[in-house]
Amino acid sequence: MPILNKYRKIQEELGIIGQSEAIRELVELIISIAPTNISVLITGESGTGKEVFAKAIHQLSPRKEKPMVSVNCGAIPEGILESELFGHEKGAFTGAIASKKGYFELADGGTILLDEIGEMPLQTQVKLLRVLETGEFMRVGSGELRKVDVRVIAATNRDLWQMVQEKHFRKDLYYRLKAVSLYIPPLRQRREDIPILLEYFVNDVVTKEKLKFGGFTPEAMRILEEYSWPGNVRELKNFVETVVVLAQGHPITPDLVREHLSHYEEPISVTPTSMLPMPIEQSVEEAERELIYKALVSLGIEIKEMKSAIMQLSHRIDNLMTEGFSPTGSKGTSNDEVKPLDEMEREMIEKALDKFRGNRRKVARALNISERTLYRKIKEYGIQ
Repeated sequence: MPILNKYRKIQEELGIIGQSEAIRELVELIISIAPTNISVLITGESGTGKEVFAKAIHQLSPRKEKPMVSVNCGAIPEGILESELFGHEKGAFTGAIASKKGYFELADGGTILLDEIGEMPLQTQVKLLRVLETGEFMRVGSGELRKVDVRVIAATNRDLWQMVQEKHFRKDLYYRLKAVSLYIPPLRQRREDIPILLEYFVNDVVTKEKLKFGGFTPEAMRILEEYSWPGNVRELKNFVETVVVLAQGHPITPDLVREHLSHYEEPISVTPTSMLPMPIEQSVEEAERELIYKALVSLGIEIKEMKSAIMQLSHRIDNLMTEGFSPTGSKGTSNDEVKPLDEMEREMIEKALDKFRGNRRKVARALNISERTLYRKIKEYGIQ
């Protein structure tokens, strides 16, 4: 499964895997903007590989010999983010026993990637804007202006423009960051890249772990190519590492694939009169409507499962009352409080989740319901 485009060598060196039109266009854009100092905003769903594209920009730029520092703004507590970015002086706050350089100073001359930029507090956004406009900043607890020469790349899976409208993100910073925007499409919108990514990650894990690989059966491959990959490239990579190890050199079967795809659901059988048009090119709104239609079609299956669960509960209650026990498990009379079925159902789900340590597949099997129904019930009851 070769990478068939004129940038094949560059893509292989940078770790950008894919032959879809979207990937080719992104590589062309990266090649054109990399030599500049312009700031870049990379958007896309979680797991699409935004950091890979940020590193590619750095590697193709004149700054490649200087550091590239990656900062996950969402992983750093709000109270210390400013200190981590811009540094602090000794005694600036409790625990500041020595002066410390921030990430911007460490990246001087190079590139800084601000991942999850949408999680940055407004107060810190103001100081970031100043760095972008003047290259100047002050450490926490200092009045001395410092200068750095850093190229800023920001990444997010959030809708920053919507955040601007809601006053959660500064408009001036938004426009300053998106001098150039790169949108990384999800895997479901570039399915031709799935076989290539599978091959790449299989070769990687086989080489690193010195494992044997028996290949995917045709049916297993079909499932993988049709799967929606909600976790995108990250999910695919983790999936490959798991199944290659578990297969132990044998062919990877559909059963093994289904077991380890986190959101896999069997195709729903529908009658010809209930089938809906499935356009290949869909907007987000169209895709959401399609999912709603599918959910309605499958509702009959869930209703049957719910009826079965209620019948089981009713049977258990009858047995308990016959034995002279209340539904709470304590000895009592017929005047004891009787819990509603939905409350008992919630308790059963919570106890099962606790028993199986949150393993929802095992919980669904123990309760004799599908994982889909279990997920819906957990959401419905607000179970944490």
